[in-house]
This record gives sequence, C-alpha cells and structure tokens, in this order.
Amino acid sequence: MNARKLLLFWSVAVCFGTGCAPSIRRDDRDFPAARQLPPPMMEAKLAYIRDPDELVAERIRTRIEAAGVVTELKAGGEPVYASEALPGFYERRLYRPAWSDKRGPAKVVDDLVRALRRADLEGGVRPKDYHLAAIETLLVTIRSDVRSVGVIVPDRWAELDLLLTDAFLVYGSHLLAGRVNPETLKPEWVANRRGADFAAILDAALASDEIAGTLATLAPPQRGFRRLREALAYHREVAARGGWPVIPDGPALKRGDHAPSVAALRERLRLGGDLGAVDAADTELLDEALERTLKRFQWRHGLTATGVLDAPTRAELNVSAESRVEQLELNLERWRWLPQDLGKLHIIVNIAAFELVVEEDEEAVLAMRVVVGRPYHSTPVFSDTMRYLVINPYWNVPRNIAVREVLPFLKRDPAYLAQQNMKVFNGWEPEVLEIDPATVEWSSVDTTRFPYRIRQEPGSGNALGRIKFMFLNKFSVYLHDTPSRPLFERARRDFSHGCIRIQQPIELATLLLRKNPRWNRDTILRAMNEEVERSVPLPKPIPVHLLYWTAWADMDGTIQFRRDIYDRDAPLLEALRAPPPSIE
Repeated sequence: MNARKLLLFWSVAVCFGTGCAPSIRRDDRDFPAARQLPPPMMEAKLAYIRDPDELVAERIRTRIEAAGVVTELKAGGEPVYASEALPGFYERRLYRPAWSDKRGPAKVVDDLVRALRRADLEGGVRPKDYHLAAIETLLVTIRSDVRSVGVIVPDRWAELDLLLTDAFLVYGSHLLAGRVNPETLKPEWVANRRGADFAAILDAALASDEIAGTLATLAPPQRGFRRLREALAYHREVAARGGWPVIPDGPALKRGDHAPSVAALRERLRLGGDLGAVDAADTELLDEALERTLKRFQWRHGLTATGVLDAPTRAELNVSAESRVEQLELNLERWRWLPQDLGKLHIIVNIAAFELVVEEDEEAVLAMRVVVGRPYHSTPVFSDTMRYLVINPYWNVPRNIAVREVLPFLKRDPAYLAQQNMKVFNGWEPEVLEIDPATVEWSSVDTTRFPYRIRQEPGSGNALGRIKFMFLNKFSVYLHDTPSRPLFERARRDFSHGCIRIQQPIELATLLLRKNPRWNRDTILRAMNEEVERSVPLPKPIPVHLLYWTAWADMDGTIQFRRDIYDRDAPLLEALRAPPPSIE
C-alpha cells in the first residue's frame, strides 16, 4: 500500500474509531492484508474498496431482517410505522438505498423534507409524526461528513434511507386515507378508506423525481376539501394574531339598539370573514347592514337567522379561533375517510347539519332539510349505493321499537293498532299468518317474550310516509318520507331512531327517476294515491354518503360550522394528537 492510500485510510478511520462506524460483517478473506490492520482500519479499508450502495444495502437488509425477530424495526432511534409496506419496498429493490447515491443524499430528499415541513397545512397531520427532526439532523451530519473528508458511514446512510421511506409511506397513507381509523372510535362509523400500493407509488415518484407532486395527488381532489383547507390557513392566521374579541354577556340586542358590545360584534364578524372593513358612522349601533351580516353568521352556524344578538348567537360568536382551527382540522381528516370518487351524481347527508344535498359534477342540484337519529339512536356514517325506491311502503316495526314504544300503548288500549293502521303477524318469516290482536293477552306480554311482528300498512299516517329510498346496509338505515312535517321547521332536527326523514321526497324521487320515461312527478303522485306498495328501480345506481361534518365548505365557498350533536369531535381530536399508528 502506498503512502497516499494509507493516509486516506487513516483519515477515514478517525470517524470509525469514534464509534460512528457500523459493525459490518467482516469478510477479510478477500483482503489478506486486512488481518494485519486494527479493526477501525480494516472497516475503513472495506468501505474504501466496496461500493457504498452495497454497504448501505447490507445495513438496511440486516436491520429489516432483525426486526420482528429480536425487536421492532427502528431507525435513528425512532419506530418505523410502515412495518408492512417498508420491508416489501426494499425487498423489491434488493435493499438498495432509495434516497442516495455515491455522492450523497439525492435531490428528492430535499423535496420530501419541504413537503413534510408543510404537512400541517393539510389539517389533522403534523410534521413531527414523519421523523422530520431526525431526518434533518441526519442530513446535516451526513452532508458534513461528505463535504469534509468524503466519509461514508453506512449506518447513518441506512438510517436516513429508512426514515425517508417510512416518512413518505406513512404521510402518503395519511393523505390518502386519513390518520385515524374511525371504526376504532365508533363502531357505527364505517369508513371507505382508500387504499393503494404505496411502495409502487414511491417507486414511481423516485423514478420521476416527483416527490411533492406525487404526495399532492393523494389528497382528496374535491373542491370542498380544498376550500376547507384554505379556511384552515385563514383561521390559523387569525388565531396566531390573538383571535377575535369576546362578546360580553348582556340582554338580547336587535336592530336599532345601541351598546358598546356592538362594536366588539363588528370586529368579531370582520375577523370571522362575515363583515368587510368597518366604515359605519356609529360602530356601537346595530344597524340594518349589521343585522344582515349577523343573519348570515347565524345561518352558517346552524342558528335561526333572526338578526338578534341573543344568547345562542353569543355562544357561537365566542367559540375561539383556536377551537375553530381544531374543528376544521377534524373535518379535513373526515374528508379523507371518503371514497376518492364520490360519483358524478351522488347524495350527501350531513348528519350534523340536518341536511341532504344532491350533487352533480360538484354542483348542488337539490337541497333539503332532514331529520336524523337522536344521540342515543345515532344515525351511522357510511357510504353505499341506492338502487331502488318504494312507493307506499309497509313499515315492519323493528322489534326494539315495538316492545319499547308500541307495546305500552297496546296494554293501555287494545284498539291502538287499528288506530295506527297496524297489523300483527305471528313471527318474521315471509309466509306467517296475520293474527287478530284481540286474541292476544297483551297484559302478559313483555319485552323478553314478544314473538310478534307488527306492520303498519301504507297510507298517509305511515311512519315512512309515501316513499322510502333504499340502499341495503347492515344498519337497516334508509331515507324516507314522514307524516311529521312540523319537525322540519326546527333548527335542531335529531328526532328519529336512526333513519333519515327527508323534507322533499317527491322532488328527490323525480330527480332520481328523471331518465326513466315512465316516471315523472305526475306519475309518482298517481302511484302514491293508489296506496299500493310498489318498488321502482332507479335507472342508474346512485352513491349515497352519510357524513358527519361539523365544518365544511358550501358550493360557493362559504364555510359552515355546526354543533357536535353526537360528541364525536373530542375523541377524534384526542386520536389525532396521539402518536401515529402503524400502517400496513
């Protein structure tokens, strides 16, 4: 060995001698002279002679193979969350490093780091969950090593590669399908979480040098998601500046009233985006223009739009900007639980808003009020496909409703069934016989022994109204008409047993059957008057999405907020603040 090579070996060995070098497998049979060198010198010689990619690949392989046998897979002292996808990704590439070459970390590393730094803009995800600090620290060290003496420390390079790969896979999965599995929070929440081969996505992103661009394509593509994300950025900015003023308690104020709190109201509405620059001659006067603005605020917060500054309106005005930020983050997360394609024509029921909207090409073509389940009979969240509707439906009273609500009336008044146009059958099988309710000793029937099926006949008093819209699901939930029309005038409309009562059933049926020449509004009305049950298939199946959004963007970009009627925001917020779960 000449003097120049010896000097280079010893300069590299300085780093290895301090303990920063990995304990690689020594194969000194290929280098007999190495047996005469101290261990650090031998390590340096092997690193000098062998291809750096080969050494890093060896470290990646040994770490992955050891994981699950001895301990969980870690890199840089941090757990690897993509415990299934990451090993498969490296196995397909024979463990070669993905993020570096002989010269050091590649340009795509900086692209990923920049994307991770901006992760909080997506709402519900945090840069720290994707090893950002550890990656940045390793990058500084590795680049310093390369710049100073050209040192290659395989362990460091392997750790960086594993962290970067895990960061991409986990962040990508969170953008695509959400950070939290809602079914772990509530069993009646069924998510249509979007799946993908993230290892293949990463391969393609690396090959095209499109890391940030690839990640951007994984987020929900709908306009509503983008507008909600913009609202998050705005509310964060307001919160960072100190938020908005608190409106003090006091008597209700209406147009024409004069009070110091009106000036605070103006500033609150301005910062919330409801009111432009304040140029009123008297800022303490609740004038006509301010009344209109207050009505708009009340409307987009689910309040009765009276234009009066009353106690419920004060309560919504005084929800802090920080709380609104959290609410926006939660609902951005809920967006990611939806199918990527909602359908060209689809139905959305927002349970928290008591509202149904039919959308076509991301435009609302029909909207109406709905009644949803009480908190103890909460309407479930899921997506399904509507295939038919039923005109003049029978209502087979669910057993739990029959024993809890119908049976007590029966015991007091045997004529109750006839008054409600109901019949009794001896069981739930299709061919069971109707029985005369007068032959049953109802006083001896209780909730534990109730072998009967109660059916309400079609008619104006039927609990399902004149039309029901069917999408078969494990919850037995559907949309239907109702004879209880006054409930639609309430601001809060959670009165059902879980199904969704809709305000405009004829309009919805007409829209869904518009491509069937046999059906229009007149033929639907004639069929309803016949009081005979009739199933009508839809010309084309329609996706239905039952959602629970406490914040969302309207078609025109207006941001709406609603109360958390089922108390589902707090558990989700807690889950988002926890360390990220492992992904497959």
